[in-house]
Amino acid sequence: MVCFNMDAFTRLDSLATSVATANDGKGQPLLQVSGLKVEFKLKGGQTLIAVDGVDLDIRRGEVVGLVGESGCGKTVFTLCLPRLIERPGQIVNGSIVWEGKDVLRLSDEEIRHFRGREISMIFQNPQSSLNPAHSVGRQLCWVIGLHRRIPRSAAREEALELLRHVHMPDPQRAMEAYPHEFSGGMCQRIMIAMALACRPKLLVADEPTASLDVTVQAQIMDLLLEIREKFSMSILLVSHDLGVIARMCDRIAVMYLGRIVELAQAADLYQSPKHPYTQALLSAIPAPDPSQRKRFMELLGDAPSAIDIPPGCRFRNRCSYAEGRCAQTDPVLLSLDGRGHSAACVLYQSSTQVNTKSDEKEREQPIAGR
Repeated sequence: MVCFNMDAFTRLDSLATSVATANDGKGQPLLQVSGLKVEFKLKGGQTLIAVDGVDLDIRRGEVVGLVGESGCGKTVFTLCLPRLIERPGQIVNGSIVWEGKDVLRLSDEEIRHFRGREISMIFQNPQSSLNPAHSVGRQLCWVIGLHRRIPRSAAREEALELLRHVHMPDPQRAMEAYPHEFSGGMCQRIMIAMALACRPKLLVADEPTASLDVTVQAQIMDLLLEIREKFSMSILLVSHDLGVIARMCDRIAVMYLGRIVELAQAADLYQSPKHPYTQALLSAIPAPDPSQRKRFMELLGDAPSAIDIPPGCRFRNRCSYAEGRCAQTDPVLLSLDGRGHSAACVLYQSSTQVNTKSDEKEREQPIAGR
């Protein structure tokens, strides 16, 4: 399921455009993922392909959004970055290059130092990520002590400061309290503080607002943006909420059945989606003005199984534009303009240039309902 926060959509132009403009062309690649493929060996000899040839880079200070339906491979992809994939899962191909180093070639000791120091993660359910048997202060001090050789008193002061950074009410009392004493939003603040303990360069946030109400969601998103500025940190944000993605991100990658099918600046993707899957997702957004309401573009059928991916375009059985060549051609991401807008669709196979306005208008008619 992909959901949308209307308040964020109404502010998309002012927020996403300004952020994209401010960051366009700035920042060197911090992380470069190339051809990443992850398989899960199942009982009976079957193989589930969770991530299939994903290419993605993240620049310094950039917020990249990753969106797609449940089961498309978003979480598996994020777990690959700090090498947290466990059996029966296995990275079978590709590279994850971090500041010139291939993460997949790091030793066990090197990867332990890498996690937390270079990349930190915020997981979906904050309550289940915290140990109910230990106080918040003890858990924060453990994380700090694991990566930084400082006295216990200094670690405690650092933990208090982290709780102040995430605007935790009464940090002194929070240090002595246990996770069950806090709401979901407060637990998420604690998790963010824990993720910041070693001042990572990249924060991976996997559905950080999934279990929170709308008001608390907005507070957590504001906090992440504040932390990004304060610590000059990059963020990879995974979410089902297209409103959160619109508000937060400089660039957005749309994922379908293990592959990225569209990648663009946030404003470009929302204003001019190219891939039929992205168009279908955005067509489902209710318009605030009834006179501008678009006709819903139905996604036909069901997503194919990741155990038995059909040949050709893996979206073709749900696509209203599908034609004969879609069954024979497995499209790759093609650059459509000079702003980094790419899409994997046979509609753009003959040229890497954007279609003419007349072509775009004709193709958009069934989606917009004009």
